[in-house]
Amino acid sequence: MKKALIFALFALMTLPMMAQNNDKKVGIDKENCTFTNKDGKTFNLYGKWQVVESFPDIKVQVVESFEDVAVEVVESFPDKCGKVKFVESFPDVKVQFVNSFPDIKIKYVKSFPGVKK
Repeated sequence: MKKALIFALFALMTLPMMAQNNDKKVGIDKENCTFTNKDGKTFNLYGKWQVVESFPDIKVQVVESFEDVAVEVVESFPDKCGKVKFVESFPDVKVQFVNSFPDIKIKYVKSFPGVKK
């Protein structure tokens, strides 16, 4: 009897957590130019980026083709999709550059930044 009661309580406690994880889709939202990670946090694919070695918001791989996002590095007004300014403090997003298993793939461009559709 006690085991059944404990199991029922455990099942009731885990249902809300399972429902909460399904609310946001993991990956790139092309219409809003955002990325949602596995924890359900959403980050803009533009703005101020800080390069870190550990605990990133997004893991990024630089490629020459088949990119997810075309990135233009700017010095001011990184307010449109794909426009990024690299900063040392107060970032919007912390990124880590990796060679394998990235969250997103980027390509550096001089014009027409944004999410590949």
